[in-house]
Amino acid sequence: MTEKLSKKRYSTNLFDVTQDIIGALPLKLVEQWLSSDQTYDDALKLLATHQVQGYSVSSDSVGLTKLCQQKGLLEILAIINQPKKIVHGYGKAISGESVGIWAADNTQMFYPNSVEASTLVAALLTIQDEINRSCQIKIGLGAHYGSFYQISGGLYGTEANAIEEVAESHTEGGEILISQAICDRLPVQHNFTLERRDDLPQNLTAEIGNIYRVLDGARLEDLRPSDQRYPIPYSEDFYANLLEYETRLEDHDFAHYLTDKYMQQKVVVLIESKSEVADIHEITMFNQLSFSALMKDIGLRLIAPELEAEIKVVSSLGIYAFDQAIAALNFAQTFRQELAKQDLTCRIGLDQGEVLIFNLAIGTRDIAGSPVNVASKMAQDRGEFGKLYLSAAVRDLLVRDAVEVSKFREIKYQVSGVEITAYEG
Repeated sequence: MTEKLSKKRYSTNLFDVTQDIIGALPLKLVEQWLSSDQTYDDALKLLATHQVQGYSVSSDSVGLTKLCQQKGLLEILAIINQPKKIVHGYGKAISGESVGIWAADNTQMFYPNSVEASTLVAALLTIQDEINRSCQIKIGLGAHYGSFYQISGGLYGTEANAIEEVAESHTEGGEILISQAICDRLPVQHNFTLERRDDLPQNLTAEIGNIYRVLDGARLEDLRPSDQRYPIPYSEDFYANLLEYETRLEDHDFAHYLTDKYMQQKVVVLIESKSEVADIHEITMFNQLSFSALMKDIGLRLIAPELEAEIKVVSSLGIYAFDQAIAALNFAQTFRQELAKQDLTCRIGLDQGEVLIFNLAIGTRDIAGSPVNVASKMAQDRGEFGKLYLSAAVRDLLVRDAVEVSKFREIKYQVSGVEITAYEG
């Protein structure tokens, strides 16, 4: 951006909307930022009451992309539910607290400063043992001790981002990676076998120091999960059915029953706006929150409330779902125009298919399904800012409805082993 973010960019009533509409987005904090001089000192003052010291532990499933090609969505949700229960249950047993809503396959826990590093590492080994023993999918774990910002149920900061990136992009199934800061807190005579990872990107190690793989060590043999009910994104009815489905994965009749009951055919619109990164992380963080508010604002203005098209807005990413392809395309093109009026650009992906949409306890919603993944792969993985991408399924629907799509250029490529045919315009 070439100018300081201003409240003039937003609708006058945005900062008065109710919590059930904005969800976890801290609009009041954003409003305070926009009303300030937006300096580093301003950022630190606003964040002072949100700072916490402790451990951030993130996890990510391994091999899920391939698994999604072999199994249906409901079976995938049942499979990834298993390790999430274990991570939460054992984590709670040593005073850990969940971070955010665990809608996807990844998890995040925060452990207070009072937890001993040796206890945490032993607990992580215990968690991996149990997952390897009882689950159909493996996870990688990344852990770091440091300073974070706790805002609206989320954990922010460069260190939180770095260890989350380590877990998501640089772990193998069953692996535990810990940062230098955790190693420094271990007793001198600890019994853990550690191996330094020298293959990680320098930008990550610059933020959180050296990273070590935990190969072996003490377990918490007497540890028992105290609460396996992680922050589920689902309704009570659906979660009860999901737990039952875990025990009936080979029951195809029950799978068809759940599919008919919960799945919907939707056209998914995924929009990522482009925001500039400041040299100072705290300023970048506030700018990203401000972009979330801007995305939220535009969506509220463009979508009639009765359509319930908006699913969620996170950082500079918005996800929306429509019944009709033409309505989805019109919305996507208009959204792109609205951003352009403010000298902002975005990249957009549209796909159609079977999805699961669920209401969150915080008042907003979330979504799962192949169309979300395909829209993301088209826009975020290979897309150019300023462009809009249609999947073959969406293009076919538009052609059927006599919508002119000849200006969209066909492109083909592979992402994560998946063949993608997209139409760029």
